[in-house]
Amino acid sequence: MNNSDKIRICELFDALPSIVLPLFDGVEYPWEVIGKIGEYIKSVTEKELNGYIELSPGVYIGENVNISPLATIIPPAIIGDNTEIRPGAYLRGNIIIGKSCVIGNSTEIKNSILFDNVAVPHYNYVGDSIIGNFAHLGAGVICSNLKSDKSPVTVKGNKKYETGLKKLGAILGDRTEVGCGCVLNPGTIIGKETSVYPLSSLRGVIPEGHIVKDKKTVIPKK
Repeated sequence: MNNSDKIRICELFDALPSIVLPLFDGVEYPWEVIGKIGEYIKSVTEKELNGYIELSPGVYIGENVNISPLATIIPPAIIGDNTEIRPGAYLRGNIIIGKSCVIGNSTEIKNSILFDNVAVPHYNYVGDSIIGNFAHLGAGVICSNLKSDKSPVTVKGNKKYETGLKKLGAILGDRTEVGCGCVLNPGTIIGKETSVYPLSSLRGVIPEGHIVKDKKTVIPKK
């Protein structure tokens, strides 16, 4: 097995939010949980979910969550403490959002997990994706989740990883920064501490601790 691609859960994230720990238990690669989010939410909310209240059927929120009346939340969804859901946000179900996140105007999220302190503040699309702690998407960043030929998504690093998923967006490690107007093509994985220049179109595995100026210019951070 090629270990040079740092795309395992333990390599992308320093810590997992407590709400998702059972979902990731025994899992090696993060895309393995994408198809299980909805059932997991159902399983944990069938019993009392400590620290959360049921805001509406199937929508559970923690303490001090600020939700605009102009936002739309389709269940099932779990939203952590101190998270802000701004006007025009569209949460399409099968969503777990961590603590102290910002979900901005015209941002659409479906079947995804956002860890703690994530900011997707300005007309972003996050589909079938996992966004690590303290990651930030600039305005207009798109996590594209479906290939044009609708074939299963392959993660392409130093080797090809067959995910078996028809829909897979992006997986971002902790503290990644993605500039405005970027498109992350299906199956893109960005390692932690990496920064991406605006208007980039990326695919495959981007290593941790780098600066991405364009798809051909990826340099280590000093």
